Amino acid sequence: MDFMRIKWLYFSISAVIILPGIFSLVAWGLKPAIDFTGGAIVEIKNEKFNDTDRVKNQIIQAYESQGIKLESIQKSGPVNLTLRMKPISSQQSTTVTQQLEKDFGKVEEVKFETIGPILGQELISKTLIAMILATGLILFYITYQFHNKMYGLCATAATIHDSLVILGVFSLLGHFKGIEIDTLFVTALLTSLSFSVHDTVVVFDRIRESLKKFPKAGFTDLVNKAVSETMSRSVNNSLTIIFMLTALWLLGGETIKWFVFALLVGSITGAYSSPFVATPLLIVWNDIKNRRKKFNPV
Repeated sequence: MDFMRIKWLYFSISAVIILPGIFSLVAWGLKPAIDFTGGAIVEIKNEKFNDTDRVKNQIIQAYESQGIKLESIQKSGPVNLTLRMKPISSQQSTTVTQQLEKDFGKVEEVKFETIGPILGQELISKTLIAMILATGLILFYITYQFHNKMYGLCATAATIHDSLVILGVFSLLGHFKGIEIDTLFVTALLTSLSFSVHDTVVVFDRIRESLKKFPKAGFTDLVNKAVSETMSRSVNNSLTIIFMLTALWLLGGETIKWFVFALLVGSITGAYSSPFVATPLLIVWNDIKNRRKKFNPV
């Protein structure tokens, strides 16, 4: 099947998906959680806790009476709530918990953690270093394995494509829905890069094998052959991951919901970018190289 006949359509689809995200990243950025900005996380437990507005309003009022503004309230268990706020002391947390007991009875403080702003800035810098390091290692490894920088750069471009999709989606969600990014999001982002590279390597390896077997065949024909041969495997492999993540997103707890969603977005865009971003770029690069040889023969 001639998949590469409409390669510019694939690039156009990617542009339509990525450009709104880039605009959002430039205009509004990402909404960082307290993992990056610094703050406190308190998890409290009570049999009367549920996800109703009445319970949330009572909790908000209890904290505001102590001059504490809550950033978010999330259900983290059947009768557990996780609260995020600016840094507070353990004594302040205990005081509010005692106040909540007047309305709800015995309230158990399951967890109390504080993250300073310095640690938050350190996490941001480490996150950026991890992304740059991962991208650089991918470029080096694939270039080394295929003995051709063209393969390494195309695979790296696909991983950057996937990163921009995920970052753009969460930038839009952060602006319109108030969804924050935390260290789990970083984990999902880096994991998604491995999904993309895994499928890309499979397609590129099939192209390399075909080039050895059919040295006189056209490069585009061999690419189409490689994509056709690996498509069913890639689709089946991706669908098993997507089905599992969809179920986990719908049925899992609130605390991992957006972590799973980031993995889901990464799995989908990774499945798309391997045959429809990295591989068409390989053809474009090969065409450019051939034109240079034609006009500048050695």
